[in-house]
Amino acid sequence: MKVLVLSKALVSAQHRRKLAELSALGIDVTAVVPPEWREGGVQPFEPADDSSYRVVVSPIRFNGRFHLHYYPRLPSIVQRERPDLVHVDEEPYNLATFLATRSAASLAIPSLFFTWQNIRRDYPPPFAQMERYVYRTSGGAVAGSVEAKRVLSSKGFDGPVNVVPQFGVEPTVFAPGEPPPGPFTVGFFNRLIPGKGPLLALEALEMIPADARLLMVGDGPLREQIEREIDARGLRARVTRLSRVPSAEMPGLLRRVHVSILPSVTTDRWKEQFGRVLIEAMAAGVPVVGSASGEIPEVVGDAGILVPEGDTAGLANALRRLYEDTALRTELGVRGRRRVLEHYTHERIAEKTQTVYRDILSAAR
Repeated sequence: MKVLVLSKALVSAQHRRKLAELSALGIDVTAVVPPEWREGGVQPFEPADDSSYRVVVSPIRFNGRFHLHYYPRLPSIVQRERPDLVHVDEEPYNLATFLATRSAASLAIPSLFFTWQNIRRDYPPPFAQMERYVYRTSGGAVAGSVEAKRVLSSKGFDGPVNVVPQFGVEPTVFAPGEPPPGPFTVGFFNRLIPGKGPLLALEALEMIPADARLLMVGDGPLREQIEREIDARGLRARVTRLSRVPSAEMPGLLRRVHVSILPSVTTDRWKEQFGRVLIEAMAAGVPVVGSASGEIPEVVGDAGILVPEGDTAGLANALRRLYEDTALRTELGVRGRRRVLEHYTHERIAEKTQTVYRDILSAAR
């Protein structure tokens, strides 16, 4: 089986571990990725010493424009590679997905797309027409969550849909270590946008013992407001602020914290789609606290603490429990690691993805 995967997310060497696992299952994989992706900062292509799959770094137009970016050389790449299947790792209403699906169809090659979209939206032209074309033409879809699968159904996609997270984690990289020395430290690793709840993290910090600390890593439109709030609340001595870091630095950051939080809040246009930082922390044996937003309860299961959305007191109470109870921290760390090994490693995601590929190719024959 020969598969061509188109994905801007694969600029990350860690994410490409899934390709290595697909290759280990006997799949001939070629990935098409941009030289960099510009969204909330610049994420350059990260080389990796792995010859089990091939990577074509191809120019991209409208870089950073989620709906409008595309790869002008893709038709010639598909023509040259002649894969059995084209896996478009993008939403069905994106220009890149439309053009890739059309390129595959012109050569009678089946294709599939990926979606995280867990809130139904009806798009204006030309995105609505592109989305309908992708629905009509694709051999199947992968949804990142059950809610995303429901949205596809409500919008009229009647092809096969499998629920598989986009990427897993490498458990040898995100691995448990010794508890960090020093004061109890809470980690917030995410974009500084309202939906991720960074202001809730600061409010909760005020409500737990004064020797507790917060490590806040990320960038986004709330950055300046966050800095003002830290000073206004008198928290400068308790908060360490870092800009967004490359994915390869995340394991080291997780070794600096006693708990990782994701207090996401649903808005009218966004609901937590997964929460990758959760599975990274869980793999590293770091207990997690998340809000009951979107996919977070499914990701965490019984391996962390869930609090209602927007409930600062509930978040603070959860952190206070973990501050006081080292045995609970240890237990949740073990549960989290076990849950990741069962469901969220690159190997597990690759196995599920291979099944999707086989089903689509069988139906296309």
